[in-house]
Amino acid sequence: MLAVHKGVAHPWLCDVMGHMTTRYYVGMFDDASYHLLYAIFGWSAESVTESGMGWADVRHVIEYQEEVAAGDILEVRGGITKLGTKSATFYYEMFNLSQQKIAATLESTSVYFDTRARKAVAITDEMRALAQDHLIPD
Repeated sequence: MLAVHKGVAHPWLCDVMGHMTTRYYVGMFDDASYHLLYAIFGWSAESVTESGMGWADVRHVIEYQEEVAAGDILEVRGGITKLGTKSATFYYEMFNLSQQKIAATLESTSVYFDTRARKAVAITDEMRALAQDHLIPD
């Protein structure tokens, strides 16, 4: 898996119980997804402007495994577990470097999306070839 995001659980990201709140897990995973799409496919916001092609998340499953406290140093790693006709399933681990434990995981399904036609479209053969090096075995 590729390291695609690094972050810190700052005190202002934590809830009244002292651990990082859900909205910031999602934010870190979302930032990581942009880095992963760029690392694998070379896709960026500029790609949308140029080609009208993007990605739309259609499913998220987050599992919280260990508490993240203020000051913890985090790294999100990711890869692809499944490549369908129009969709890809990505897997991310949020690793707490401070505690040397996996804090949370995300399984995310996204469709390749024509932003002009507003519909899912087929993943290209070129994209499939690029994805091969980043497939995570079951």
